[in-house]
Formats: sequence, C-alpha cells, structure tokens
Amino acid sequence: MRKTFVLDTNVILHNPNSLISFEDNIVLLPIEVLEELDRFKRNHDENGRNARVAIRMLDEMREKGKPGEGYSLDNGGLLRIVVWVDKKRSAKLGLSENLIDNRILLAAYDCKEKGEQVIFVSKDINARIKADAVGIVSVDFEKQKVDLERLYGGWHTVETDRATIDQFYSTKELKLEAEKFFPNEFALLTDKNDPKHTAIGRYKKDFDILMPLIFNKTHVMSIRPKNKEQAMAMELLLNDDISLVTLVGPAGTGKTLLAIASGLQKVVRDNSYGGMLISRPVMPLGRDIGYLPGTKEEKLESWMGPIFDNLEYIFNAESKDKDGKVKSRIEKYMKEKIIELEAMTFMRGRSIPNRFIIIDEAQNMTPHEVKTVISRAGNHTKMVLTGDPYQIDNPYLDSSSNGLTYCVEKMKGQKAFGHMTLARSERSPLASLAAELL
Repeated sequence: MRKTFVLDTNVILHNPNSLISFEDNIVLLPIEVLEELDRFKRNHDENGRNARVAIRMLDEMREKGKPGEGYSLDNGGLLRIVVWVDKKRSAKLGLSENLIDNRILLAAYDCKEKGEQVIFVSKDINARIKADAVGIVSVDFEKQKVDLERLYGGWHTVETDRATIDQFYSTKELKLEAEKFFPNEFALLTDKNDPKHTAIGRYKKDFDILMPLIFNKTHVMSIRPKNKEQAMAMELLLNDDISLVTLVGPAGTGKTLLAIASGLQKVVRDNSYGGMLISRPVMPLGRDIGYLPGTKEEKLESWMGPIFDNLEYIFNAESKDKDGKVKSRIEKYMKEKIIELEAMTFMRGRSIPNRFIIIDEAQNMTPHEVKTVISRAGNHTKMVLTGDPYQIDNPYLDSSSNGLTYCVEKMKGQKAFGHMTLARSERSPLASLAAELL
C-alpha cells in the first residue's frame, strides 16, 4: 500500500527537492501550502529562493498531469494537491480553522479518515506534537540529517609503543597499516605503557603516512594554542593546501578566535591572501538587514559584536595597548579592505577569489545555504566555518540537520577539507564552569 506524505510548508522552504524525495509514494500538498509559498516567494532570502524553486518545479509537473488527478513523478510517485477538506469530519478535533497550520493538519487528518496511510512531515516540532495528539504519524524531514553523536571529530587516539613514537619523532613520518584515516585527520599517538609519552600526526593521503605538525607551537598574532585540539585546528587553518576548514565546539573553545587570528596572520603577515572576509547569519532565518538604519557596515555592527571582541582581544594581546589605538587599527584594516564584513544576503551570486573567508555561527544555516556560501569561493580562497550545533536559533534546524554538521559529514573524505571538534573551554574558569554545569 502506498503511503501518503503530507508536507508542511516549512519542509519545502527547507529543501524544495522534498517534493520528489518520497520514491513511489504519494506526496500531498494542501492548498494552504501553495498559498504560503506564494507569500514567501517575494522574499530576497533563502526562504524566498526555495519557494520560487518549488513553484517552478510544480509548474513543470503540472504539464505532465491532468487537473484534479495529481501529477506523476519521475520516481514513480504521485503528487496531489488538496483544495477541499471535509469540515464536518474534522470539526471534532477542536482545531481552529483560522490558522493555516491547523488547516494543513486537518487535510492530513481528512485523508487518514478516508483510509489512507498518512504520514505528516514537518520541521515544526509543535506541529508534529499536534499531529501526534490527533492520531497522525508525524516525522521530521530526514534526508539531510546526520547522526551528531557519531559526527566525524577530526582526530582519534592510537595506542602504540614507545619505539613507534620515537621513530615518528626521528624520521618525521609514520605508516600505520592497521589504522584507517580520512585525509587531514589527526592521530594522537599514545604510549600504552606511559600515557604521558605522546605525539600528534596529521594523515597525508597522497603518501599514506602520518606527518608531524608543521605549525606546532607557533604564535599566531600573539595567540598560542592552549590544548591539543586547538593546536590541530591551527594546523588546518594555517595550511594553504586545505581550502575548507570546519571548527565545531561549544562556547569558549576558541573557534572564532583561532580562525580570526589565523586569517590575520595569513593576510597581514604572510601576504598569502588579498584580504579577510567575515560573515555570519544576521538573523536566525537569514532575514535581510535592510530594515536597520545606516550604511551596510553600520547595520552589520550590531550583529558582528563577537567578531569585534575577538579582534580587540588579538590586537591587545599583541601590543598590550590600552589607549584606544586598537580600535583605530581595526578601523584602518576595514577601511583598507584588509578586513571586510559581509551579510549572508549579499554573498549569493558573487565569486570571491584570493580571500580568507570566515563564516561564524554556521550552525544557523541550512545545508543549501552552506552549499551556496562555499560555492562562492574563487581561485586561491580559503573558507572556514565555525559553530556550535547545540546552540541553534533557527526554529526549523536542529543539531543534526543544520548546514555545519551536514558539511562535516559530506566533506570528510576530501583532500581539500579539514575538521576539528573542540571540546575544552579556554575562555575563563567561569565560562568553563558554566559550560560544564549549566
């Protein structure tokens, strides 16, 4: 028996390809979903773009079907649009028909009462709870989900003997036949008889060997790594052969600080890139900044507070200067385009060459938004994504479905990619205590 998948609007706004993601089953769209897509299509953000894509897909399907009978899909399925619901049958649920969300749910219930095997698909947790309450099976859209508990960490421990570690230190390379590594994955070699005797190596896929850290114990704009994960992260950030880096971890672990310090080092000191571009989602759902007063830079200042905090920390650590020259130095770098701030809204359609790009708070982006941003990278551009999957403001994303974790899972086997999960808070003893206990 075919299943009937009733799609909520937010599923289509999250991924328009959800329309064709249920194989040879029935996809049902209440007419209210089309009305909401029509409302969103005027937006100049990711929701507007996805609404327009979905509407074009529906228009193409319409050419293959007959009015009122549904549209045959290439995967063997059928897409139907429901324009009328039996109000008498649904009235007993006590759901107000004044709310569009309820009318979408009533359409699912009406199909269930007619004997169809209905599954309600929504990114809205509350909508799924209401569906359960009225006896309808409800699920999240799972196609772009990853298992966060098994997310690639970027390194793992390898127990070995003292002779192997000593050999690694002396020959500067090591081949471990029994171990499997992803490109640019790190190994913490630990002496099984002496846990304090260790070494860290990065896997070089071209030669199938572990190599010592190139930038070990390096000061970057007066910032030194405070733990092994930060040292590994800095290795990825400073290596020009690795063009995409993701840093995942809770607040205070140094993700943004290390990224900005490394970017400044590569731009200002090493002249490896023409400038550093920093962006972050300005609103949980990618809302435009146009409603704020002032120039684009002035509008961004309220959203870029954490970035300025890190810049001030780096320059203060470097010069110990407290007399106001730090802020003037930041302004000078921004005026000379050494540091640029950009809203996510304005990155679509661009090609950005020769830049060190940092996308902060990337956990608030959808998988498609992350794809859009990474695809903006031109020749000789390095892209760094940072974020905490457990601190998500987007109401339709969670720790398993956001663009940051999706990127980690999909890119982990590529030679141009490196990832590090940071776990230890280094911001302050109080921050570490809060992260652990609260």
